[in-house]
Amino acid sequence: MAVSRVWIHFAVVVLLVSSCFSPAVAEESVSEEPSSVLTLDAANFSETIAKHPFIVVEFYAPWCGHCKRLAPEELASKYEVKGFPTLKILRNEGKNIQDYKGPRDADGIVEHLKKQVGPASAEIKSSEDASNLISEKKVFIVGVFPEYSGEQFKNFITVAEKLRSDYDFGHTSDAKFLPHGDLTINQPTVRLFKPFDELLVDTQDFNVDALENFIEASSVPSVTIFNKDPSNHLYVTKFFNSPHAKAMLFLNFSNGNFDSFKSKFQDVAEHYKGKGIIFLVGDLDASQGAFQYFGLKGGAGTAIIIQNNDGVKYLKVNLEPDHIATWLKEYKDGSLTPFTKSEPIPEVNDEPVKIVVANSLKDVVFNSGKNVLLEFYAPWCGHCKKLAPILDEVAVSFENDANVIIAKMDGTTNDIPSEFEVRGYPTVYFSSATNKIMQYDGDRTAEAIINFIQKNRDTDKETLDKEIPVQSDSGKDEL
Repeated sequence: MAVSRVWIHFAVVVLLVSSCFSPAVAEESVSEEPSSVLTLDAANFSETIAKHPFIVVEFYAPWCGHCKRLAPEELASKYEVKGFPTLKILRNEGKNIQDYKGPRDADGIVEHLKKQVGPASAEIKSSEDASNLISEKKVFIVGVFPEYSGEQFKNFITVAEKLRSDYDFGHTSDAKFLPHGDLTINQPTVRLFKPFDELLVDTQDFNVDALENFIEASSVPSVTIFNKDPSNHLYVTKFFNSPHAKAMLFLNFSNGNFDSFKSKFQDVAEHYKGKGIIFLVGDLDASQGAFQYFGLKGGAGTAIIIQNNDGVKYLKVNLEPDHIATWLKEYKDGSLTPFTKSEPIPEVNDEPVKIVVANSLKDVVFNSGKNVLLEFYAPWCGHCKKLAPILDEVAVSFENDANVIIAKMDGTTNDIPSEFEVRGYPTVYFSSATNKIMQYDGDRTAEAIINFIQKNRDTDKETLDKEIPVQSDSGKDEL
């Protein structure tokens, strides 16, 4: 069957993209010779996708006013498009959707797509085939089958189709063609070759979910290396995208104790393998961004950090190699105190808009018994800078009202509590005196914000006295 190889540019934010250009330009473009690139919109997207077994779609955004107002958000949501440009591979008339994870240069894209259009698994008929396909620098999965039929082979191909954007697959009827000329395989087997740890691992479980889990788990090093070597970047990305708790050791790789640190860390990683926690060691020279993300600076020295999938973090600095196993055990036992990234609480805080940091947020917002409007901002954000004088005006209007606080917190240098969902800056929340939290998404004018606060604040003192818990001498909350 012929494969339709069509590259489709879909402007997620257009319904009438031509309205951004002059009619003359649009007419001229129509008169040019046909292009292999199609432009779709919400009206013809599904119909076109249904006609082709293989399509590459670029979701892009021509940033114009018309385009923004006409954005077909339902398609962006359906295909999980969270930024631009986003490339997706759609197979089987759109039934199978995969992220494009290949190169971004023209030659690299062409080469990657040639592989994606072909079979999901390449047949290995000779040792030469195997040596051409299986590299010592990347993961490769091979299925060994006496014949290419039956449920086990079918399940292997199903998994290969699903994961082909992430891994390379092959199949053979004779294990002697594989590296090392392995003759010990005497039943259907999946062998995963990898450039780390034990170098190869087998499974005979052909359940689709089990096989997929085997590949995902086996293709990550027991300890991921975060340094400047580009061959490690794929594994670093997989590490940070994992839903498991993450243990991260940061140190200078030129440290005289590096081998001792790495050995102890490797031992701990092996001990906790398969127990919901994964491990990374990062060179401070290459991983400053990650190190600083946790509120640390290079001067902090060697540090180990654990972050749960719910964002809770634990930190130990200036540790020695022998501390690692004990500290991990304390974490698993639940005896560690979580770490919060926070700026220092300001000693002077007398501006109209009060400064809140992670370590003061609980007292200012949740325990103060006040109505608090809180902006999460970033110092580099232009929209935040435009909002600043407006919030100053709002704060001045409430300066004689002891029950209202206008505040702001730098979201880049302070951990944001889970009660607030911040996806961009500025993000503004309002917490009433009785801790009813709502996000403000109205007009960014002083009048609109003041009206919002007046409408949603708690003002009845008797109501507040009844709803806010008061600590009694017995240590119990009374209403």
